[in-house]
Amino acid sequence: MLLSYFTKDLIEAGCDEAGRGCLAGPVFAAAVILPKDYENKFLNDSKKLSDKQRRTLRPIIEKDAIAWAVATIDNEEIDQINILNASIKAMQQAVSQLTTKPQLLLIDGNRFKKYKDIPHQCIIRGDSIYLSIAAASILAKTYRDDFMISIHKQYPDYNWAQNKGYPTKAHRLAIQKIGICPFHRKTFNISQQLALF
Repeated sequence: MLLSYFTKDLIEAGCDEAGRGCLAGPVFAAAVILPKDYENKFLNDSKKLSDKQRRTLRPIIEKDAIAWAVATIDNEEIDQINILNASIKAMQQAVSQLTTKPQLLLIDGNRFKKYKDIPHQCIIRGDSIYLSIAAASILAKTYRDDFMISIHKQYPDYNWAQNKGYPTKAHRLAIQKIGICPFHRKTFNISQQLALF
């Protein structure tokens, strides 16, 4: 069972991102504030859930949360500021959109930059420890998946409906065959990716 809070007396927002390791598409991030006594035995790190489980949980999270928000940084800005900075910026933008101001940010991972006057706690594998981070991971993942499925219709050769922009063999083969498209991140070393065969 995941933990419902890090500190009992503060309003906490769990934050996570999706799409950091992709060759194409934006990075998405979410911030979620859950009630302190929140319980949901099905809620877990999005990577440990099936697509069907994530999609079942998304409306439940959105209904039960005190506040939630999703933000995105596109591939062009990722190329300009790098993927780590883009991931952090997306999380900060998600926090800025929350209708309730958090007093503490729980960040999945080990890197973040101070946001305004809100303290933060970085937690490695936090999405498998705290409910709010797990909830954020599910929102970020499902909203990003929806986006990749929508642009798959424009560029079906890359098979984004299945790989969501991650460097699968089929995705890398498509890049080798037809090159990159406007949604690809140019700062990822494509020649290095092709050398992975």
